[in-house]
Amino acid sequence: MRMVQCVKLGREAEGLDRPPFPNELGKRVYENVSKEAWKQWIAHSTMLINEYRLELSSKQATEFLLKQCEEFFFGAGGAKPEGYVPPSESGEKK
Repeated sequence: MRMVQCVKLGREAEGLDRPPFPNELGKRVYENVSKEAWKQWIAHSTMLINEYRLELSSKQATEFLLKQCEEFFFGAGGAKPEGYVPPSESGEKK
C-alpha cells in the first residue's frame, strides 16, 4: 500500500493506485492526494457536472473540470455553484 501526505486531509493516508489524468495535474494528484480525498473529489465533480449540466465530451467541460480539480486540491477548495443547495437540504422535512 502506497502512502501519501494528503493535501486535502492534512494527514498521511493511502495513495491512489495510478495518476488519474495523463498530464502534470494527474502527476500532482497522484503524489499528493489520498484515495479518501479522491472520493470527495468524485462527489464534488459529480455535483458540478449535474449543476452546470456539463457535456463531458466537450473540450470546455474537460478544461473546466480539470481547473476545478486543481482548485479542489491545491487552491481555495473548489467553489460550489451560486445558489447550490445540497440534496439533503432541498426542502425535505425532518
